[in-house]
Amino acid sequence: MTKFATVRDYLAVLPESQRRIAGELLPIIEAVLPGAGAVWHGHPVWSLGDKPGDSPVCYLKAYSAYVSFGFWRGQELSDPSGRLEPGARAMAGVKLREPADIDPDLFAAWLHEARGLEGA
Repeated sequence: MTKFATVRDYLAVLPESQRRIAGELLPIIEAVLPGAGAVWHGHPVWSLGDKPGDSPVCYLKAYSAYVSFGFWRGQELSDPSGRLEPGARAMAGVKLREPADIDPDLFAAWLHEARGLEGA
């Protein structure tokens, strides 16, 4: 597995279609969790603790056909859209195949709620 020093390093090697998705998503995440992003377990994770993975809130991970944007405690989030798909443990996320899949207001609301679940 390739190791990346920063979130930007991770994004720089993505295919163009996934870089466009990440380029739309990153400002939304950074507005709610400024400076909290780091590469942890091979992909970008935004955490509230002093080191990567300490009180993780959300992640972004590229797969061959989509970019996954998810939350550690995603199954606890309000989701009137029904878009969050349950994952392992309490996690949930969405699969983004194009920039149009991003709803800035919805995603920002999820981020604020997820940050609040971690006590920040």
